[in-house]
Amino acid sequence: MAADDRPTNILVVGVGGQGTILASELICHVLMTAGYDVKKSEVHGMSQRGGRVESHVRFGRKVFSPLIVRGEVDYLVGFEMAETLRSLQWLHSGAKVLADTKAVLPYTSQVGEAPYPFDALERIRQQGYELIVVEGEEIASRAGDVRTANIVLIGALARLLPVDRKVWEGAIRDNMPKKFVDTNLRAFGLGYEV
Repeated sequence: MAADDRPTNILVVGVGGQGTILASELICHVLMTAGYDVKKSEVHGMSQRGGRVESHVRFGRKVFSPLIVRGEVDYLVGFEMAETLRSLQWLHSGAKVLADTKAVLPYTSQVGEAPYPFDALERIRQQGYELIVVEGEEIASRAGDVRTANIVLIGALARLLPVDRKVWEGAIRDNMPKKFVDTNLRAFGLGYEV
């Protein structure tokens, strides 16, 4: 929880198809179950075409607005390297960054019009933020399905938030289709150990 009883701010970013919205929904479910006041807002952009997806999640004793003010993010969860780098302007100096190593090249990079920042993680480190690097797809493949990379990162985030692991696991059981529960629980567990 953030200092001075102010809400804790989590920014979840990625591109369309990475499960950004599902991840933020799961985070909200867990935090509400744990008794926090929670607010959420989403920006989908051109998500169906691989564009940016951004979710603001705020929780605390009392939260009045779903939108995070620039410079007040406590935790940045990035499913894609360039989007994580692009989101640094939202962080305060003591923020933690959980970043997947996934690179999704936009069209402009694919055709050579704009360079892709393959050095994004190093650039984040140079800014002085606490960086937790998560090999999302590699870990998710060990869980049985690379599509659970978002849940791997949620597992890593869960370790940092004031909610018992069992609450997170219960939320996965309650919110995932039955046939995917075991794989998602494995992905969560592996992420939790990162």
